[in-house]
Amino acid sequence: MSATDGAGGAPLPATFFGFARPDGTVGIRNNLLIVPAAAAANTVARRVAALIPGAVALPLMDDGTEGVESRALTERVLAGAASSPNAGAVVIVGVTEAGGEAERVLATARVLAPGKPIEGFALDAAGGSLRAIARGVELGQRLAARLTAQQRVERPLSDLIIGTECGGSDATSGMASNPTVGVVSDMVVDRGGTAILSETTELMGAEHVLARRARNADVARRLFEIVANVEKAANAVGASVAGGNPTPGNMAGGLTTIEEKSLGCIYKAGSRTIEGVLDFAERPTGKGLFVMDTPGHDGVSVSAKAAAGAHLCIFTTGRGTALGNAVYPVMKVCANPATVARMEDNIDFSATPIVEGTATKEELGERLFRLMVEVCNGRPTNAEAIGHQEFAIHRIGYYV
Repeated sequence: MSATDGAGGAPLPATFFGFARPDGTVGIRNNLLIVPAAAAANTVARRVAALIPGAVALPLMDDGTEGVESRALTERVLAGAASSPNAGAVVIVGVTEAGGEAERVLATARVLAPGKPIEGFALDAAGGSLRAIARGVELGQRLAARLTAQQRVERPLSDLIIGTECGGSDATSGMASNPTVGVVSDMVVDRGGTAILSETTELMGAEHVLARRARNADVARRLFEIVANVEKAANAVGASVAGGNPTPGNMAGGLTTIEEKSLGCIYKAGSRTIEGVLDFAERPTGKGLFVMDTPGHDGVSVSAKAAAGAHLCIFTTGRGTALGNAVYPVMKVCANPATVARMEDNIDFSATPIVEGTATKEELGERLFRLMVEVCNGRPTNAEAIGHQEFAIHRIGYYV
């Protein structure tokens, strides 16, 4: 895919084709998702997915030291991933029946996505790993057979939820890539859809700019609050966010201060009113533009939006990144000519014409919007075609 993708002035699409879900949502993918409810079930989930064509295993890695608060967040995020509209059916694999982790994730997922076919079981109740793999394949094949009969249906773009992200940024990110994505964000919102901006650490120094666009005083207060909380947490351990940002990679890309990074970052949110501030992996409660409170770690932030029900993520990069996601497509946008040439396999859309002075952000925004709709209709992103299926969850609270 490249910035030459376009339709030569043809009318912009007003609809996309997706898979209708029992709860009234629509998915742009129809995956059978295999979800380990604990890291010790990771291998079983991966083996089950490998034995069922088209199945995707959600990777879950931890060291078994989660505290109560963090474990609750992990299970909420796993349930959010299982209830993603892109998952047509789900198998959840726990470790111990007595521990109840599979049952808890399953129960929450069924509340979030009523009517979705979701099955779950524990490894020990199945009789060990080999029998658990056989049990998972049995359940998964039955569910997969139901998915093959489903056909895409036409839906309005108001049904769409997109996430935006930037990683491995350089000077071209704030100059070209992020403003182009901001145009797409505005276009989605203007058509009744939803867009999510995240990475709280990369709002620092620009939060006052975003606050001017808040729907009301409460939303503005929350924007200031989440940024202040990040700095307080860093100070509590003798560090500072400003002292660690920009990251060494960002500085190598030409960024000098956290304010410069943040002012470039928020371009991805376009210019529309901010309707609300979401907690980590929280689902939007309405339509329009939202800000989600997440760390600046790309894998974690991308996964949070996937667990919040977003259909896809538009990810800008200047220095290059290969990150994908197990739950939704990740589209890569880059405006650095050297990176586009060096990482052609990973870049879906080139915004270099802005840097070269041959196109405007509005022109490229329209082309990227068209490409986004093609991805919604089934066109695989490069990360999908390669097989990038990363997933990461934020850790909070104490450890035991």
